[in-house]
Amino acid sequence: QVTLVESGGGSVQAGGFLRLSCVASGSPLSGGFMAWFRQTPENAREGIAAVALDNGGTIYAASVKGRFTISRDNARSTAYLQMTNLKPEDTAKYYCAHARTVVDGLRPNEYQLWGRGTQVTVAS
Repeated sequence: QVTLVESGGGSVQAGGFLRLSCVASGSPLSGGFMAWFRQTPENAREGIAAVALDNGGTIYAASVKGRFTISRDNARSTAYLQMTNLKPEDTAKYYCAHARTVVDGLRPNEYQLWGRGTQVTVAS
């Protein structure tokens, strides 16, 4: 059974950066897509970035495009989210997830496997 574990969250000042990691353990993920989502207590879970594990193709939500970069290292069964120029509105709990196939790529209901999340807090 595969589990996803996120790390790298924390508290930063606006304009700062963080890199989140998501490690898949238990057995290797055979293709599909890895994505990062975020959620606050007030809002629904938002898909922000996804990467295809086979060819590395990526998609981003408009809210993070140009500031966040998703990548994967298949040999380490790890996906990353490099976040730069962080803003207070980026404050949320960040989750990684895996899907075998997607249509949209950023919809939570396309993803079957989820981590437990890591908190990111950006102070103004």
